[in-house]
Parts: sequence; structure tokens; C-alpha cells
Amino acid sequence: MIREIKGKHVLIGFVGAFGVIITVNVVMAVNAVKTFPGLEVKNSYIASQEFNSRKAAQEALGWTLAVEQQPGEIRLAFKDAQGAPLLVGGLEAVIGRPTTQTQDVTPEWRFDGAAYVAKVDLAPGNWNLRLTAVSQNGTEFSQTRELHIKG
Repeated sequence: MIREIKGKHVLIGFVGAFGVIITVNVVMAVNAVKTFPGLEVKNSYIASQEFNSRKAAQEALGWTLAVEQQPGEIRLAFKDAQGAPLLVGGLEAVIGRPTTQTQDVTPEWRFDGAAYVAKVDLAPGNWNLRLTAVSQNGTEFSQTRELHIKG
């Protein structure tokens, strides 16, 4: 027996297909908005106006930063222009996923004479290390580094 496709069958197919597409898009959009705040700075105009002066001050420090990751540990080795290890005036660092803040961690850093070391267990995947160190004269040194944890 051959069944005939009628208008109501086509309508049900179209409504069902577009219903699935729209539902998936709404679910994805809601999850994107819930997990990523999208806010880097409070006022992007002011931040853009100060960018060049902050960059010049940071470059004038002559600092370099080497980030080493080992299982359960991250090392931040700050060096001055002559290559000597640095004891910074202040250090704030957050490690988190690039697309969400739900897994952010703020490790406790200790200076071992050559580098700042923190015990931190990170799950496999991509992470960002966002840090701000302050020199003895108050100049900020800010960087974001990508970390790739193998699983």
C-alpha cells in the first residue's frame, strides 16, 4: 500500500524540524550567557585611553616572565632586565577556563628564591593565567598566559 504525503504531513515535518533547531539555539544561547559574563573591564573607553601609558610603563620595567607547569604545580619566574630573579611588591593571579568563570582558582603563591610557586591541580584542557604583579615602585606588570594541561 502506497501512502500519500499530504499537506499536514509536510507541515508536521517543517514544524518539527524548525522546532528542534530553535530549541537547540535557545538552549545554547542561554548556556553561553549564563557561563560567560563577557566583562573584561568596567569601562572599555577609559581602559583604551590608558593602554599605551600602562604598556610603556610595563615595558620600562624590563621584566620577563617564564611560566612553567608541572603536575600539581605552577611556577612563575619573574626576571629583571639583567636576568636576575625578582621579588615583586605584590602578586595577584587567577587561573581559569577561557570561556567560563565557574572553575576559577586563586592560588596561594610563595617565593622560593627563584620563582613564585603554587600548588594547584587543574583538569585537562585549556586554561588562562591572568596575573598582575606590582613592582617596588608601584608599576603594574599584567599578562595573560595560556596553559594547556594534557590529560
